[in-house]
Amino acid sequence: MEEKYIKHRYEPILPSKDEWPVVKLARERKEFVKKVSEKSQDRILRLTSQNPDILKEELETTLYREKLRIKQNPWVVDPDDDLDFWNKVKDALLQVNSETKLSKSQRLEAYREILQRITTRYSEEIASNFKHHHYKFTRSVVTYGFARLLNAARVKGFRSIFSNQYTLQDKIQITGQTDQLRDLATKGTVVMVPTHFSNLDSILIGWTISVLGLPPFIYGAGLNLFNISIFAYFMDALGAYKVDRRKKNLMYLETLKTYSKEAIQFGCHSLFFPGGTRSRSGMIESKLKLGLLSTAIEAQRTNYQKGFKDISGKVFIVPVTINYHFVLEAPSLIREYLSITGQERYYKENDEFSSSYKISKFLVKFFTKGSDISVSVGKAMDVLGNYVDEHGESLDKNGRRIDTQDYFISNGEITVDQQREEEYTFLLGKRIVEEFHKINRVFSSHLVAFTAFEMIKEQNQKLDLFDLIRLPEEEISIPYDDFKAACQKVYDRILELKKEKQINVAPHMKRSMDEIIQHGLDNVGMYHAKRPLIRDKSGAIVTEDMSLLYFYHNRLHGYGLEKLF
Repeated sequence: MEEKYIKHRYEPILPSKDEWPVVKLARERKEFVKKVSEKSQDRILRLTSQNPDILKEELETTLYREKLRIKQNPWVVDPDDDLDFWNKVKDALLQVNSETKLSKSQRLEAYREILQRITTRYSEEIASNFKHHHYKFTRSVVTYGFARLLNAARVKGFRSIFSNQYTLQDKIQITGQTDQLRDLATKGTVVMVPTHFSNLDSILIGWTISVLGLPPFIYGAGLNLFNISIFAYFMDALGAYKVDRRKKNLMYLETLKTYSKEAIQFGCHSLFFPGGTRSRSGMIESKLKLGLLSTAIEAQRTNYQKGFKDISGKVFIVPVTINYHFVLEAPSLIREYLSITGQERYYKENDEFSSSYKISKFLVKFFTKGSDISVSVGKAMDVLGNYVDEHGESLDKNGRRIDTQDYFISNGEITVDQQREEEYTFLLGKRIVEEFHKINRVFSSHLVAFTAFEMIKEQNQKLDLFDLIRLPEEEISIPYDDFKAACQKVYDRILELKKEKQINVAPHMKRSMDEIIQHGLDNVGMYHAKRPLIRDKSGAIVTEDMSLLYFYHNRLHGYGLEKLF
């Protein structure tokens, strides 16, 4: 069956902004932050068994890590009173610790007061600053600005900048289960989980949500993005709440999870990148960070506990894959991946996405080149990974309807069972990874990069990955006819996988193999100073950067295509 691409902007499913859950949440921001703080305290007290000694240890660990963060890894976006706040926490802890005559319950209460200050600060820091008029303005700027760049690239002459001949939908192909997504967003609460390759993903998904006529989603965006002024504005306007990856202490992580869970329960459609951060290797994420994912399961169970048994209380998980021909940050991402896996055999470099100027320059180049992006929306699932039908009802593997509530019942009633929910989260993570691979779309750039790297690896079987990466580029050359034959073999297998519904392919792949290869070579890593793959004067396939070639090759990792070589 032919894929359908979105060629127009949908009518909003909720035309009145006052009906948007994110607007209601913004209106109640102060009360919501207070609620998140209180619920986080309850969670932490449960986890520390209401034991003052264990709580004291967690408070001291948090203080130590936060002081270390301020000293060793400060960011522009950090609040001015950061050091002052944590010094006051230190003083408060010292005071409690010095009072030896306090009873156990008095010590617990004193530590609880310090905990309350910390969770209140974290809740306020995490909370979204969504403003409807900013959202409308940002949506217009993104759509208008990107479309102008696109037309300037495709329409000749001075008038091109004002032309409407091409729209963003010509550049960015939105495909997959878009009607189901729109429909379910009117019935229950949607949690969208995309792959993550670039800092552009957040803005791209925000634009996609808008095109599909969906109300704004809240989503967790890395606090590092708020270091960059242009991104800080977009993130705030698009409903982002802040996720600080530097903070690994129990108190922060529990507050973050509570925020996500409470927002989903509030009815806010939510988005988070389950990989946790951009894919350093270029591979589709196979190991997901389960923390935020578990909040969807918690929210679903709590809805059932509160008696929301109809479809309005249901949480739907929607996987999304984003495909690019090139990723601006690829050089730093792959070097970081290699430095972690190869330890001292590789080194880190700075992120290309480090300033507003670099991003603006990238966007201009990006839209003035003929490169596609695709956003593929997968089938919706319940929080246990079962597909759902058009009514939002869960289906087992045989297509029979099942009641998700039954999975949370023990001895005749809905119960909290942490171990059980951890297992459900693990299984949901596995299902999301499976769906990522199924809805992934092969681009010509992926095909040529995968084939070239595997051919080089085959020619140098005695070398491990790090020796392969270090091969002198001038010694690498693949005769074109051999390359074409290998590309055809890989492509034939991809078409078999497509028939089995294990993968998908982009429309530009319906050409002759020579045209596919040329398209792939033109587009793969097109923005980088050193190209991962080119043809030399003799027509042979060569590389200017093996590590970049490895990064783009990795997009087709996980399908067993390596066995063809």
